[in-house]
Amino acid sequence: MTSPTQPSAPLPVNLHDFEVIAARVLPKMVYDYYAGGANDEVLLSSTRAAWDAIEIRYRVMRDVSARSWACKVLGQSLSWPVMIAPMAMQRMAHAEGELATAHAANQLATGMVLSTLSTTSVEDVSAVLKQPLWFQLYIEKDRGATKALVERAHEAGCRALVLTVDTPLLGRRERDVRNQFHLKADMPFPHLRVAAGDALVAQEATTSSLATYVASQWDASISWKDLAWLQSITTLPILVKGVVRADDAVMALESGAAGVIVSNHGGRQLDASVTTVGALPEIANAMAGRGALLVDGGVRRGTDVLKAIALGAHAVLLGRPVLWGLSAGGVDGVKQVLQLLRDEFDLAMALSGCRGVGEITSDLVA
Repeated sequence: MTSPTQPSAPLPVNLHDFEVIAARVLPKMVYDYYAGGANDEVLLSSTRAAWDAIEIRYRVMRDVSARSWACKVLGQSLSWPVMIAPMAMQRMAHAEGELATAHAANQLATGMVLSTLSTTSVEDVSAVLKQPLWFQLYIEKDRGATKALVERAHEAGCRALVLTVDTPLLGRRERDVRNQFHLKADMPFPHLRVAAGDALVAQEATTSSLATYVASQWDASISWKDLAWLQSITTLPILVKGVVRADDAVMALESGAAGVIVSNHGGRQLDASVTTVGALPEIANAMAGRGALLVDGGVRRGTDVLKAIALGAHAVLLGRPVLWGLSAGGVDGVKQVLQLLRDEFDLAMALSGCRGVGEITSDLVA
């Protein structure tokens, strides 16, 4: 007598499904680190609600039989207006970490921003990635260490720097505190000095090792003059990431930034923050077409990408869903996530009467 065949797990049909898989396969401490937000995590839910509240006033009878997703950001050609956001420690999700993400990015022609807290070196990622590569940066107390990283990123072929400015201290992420978040001793941190990497492995009863590291290494005194200093040591264009106010966006441009990324760090810093999509229209209006404008936070649907562009962004950064795909299936998992989002974006364009990214205009959203 044969045993009955067990039903196979349903295939993921959207980006939300991948998070369900990730929650099942990842260790709790790792999943909570990736998924968690600050304090009560109010911003995580309000962010999604903010995207959902925007309605699309679609056009009809526009002959959308042929469509193009191509666009340019900082003069760099992108095949579609999505890049992979900088996300730390991807080898916690999969043994190949950022290399798997880069291989998948190639297959879907998607640009990538590499984190300072990457577990794969910028040189190794650059050797694999055939799409635009940007390097995300924090200004450390040790300016010499920061300068060395900038030089490495330039020499590795990165085409822009992304200066994250919303983390003078790490937000209180209570999941990490409860889990006493720490890393295995053999986790590589190729962009950190040895002592700094060791700090991420240490475990404390009252906080997380990451919070301890940030307090000891990153410079809480940074100001706009430090953007000028950063420009003095590199010819790469610099985008300022972590902006949610129009006056800060204007200040970034006046201080020489090439662009702004509207971001609240995925709801992981200040839980009472405004949503990024809520802040986007005011910032786009203040920038008035000057510099590159990107947005991240809560993007889960192709319609979100269309809404972001209609509200003034040139492109979006996709974060956590990439990690869910990575944990679910490595290269193939990330590829599926990107493919689903690109297919949804293409469909959203067609159903909205848009044949190209340039036709996604402000009158489409209400």
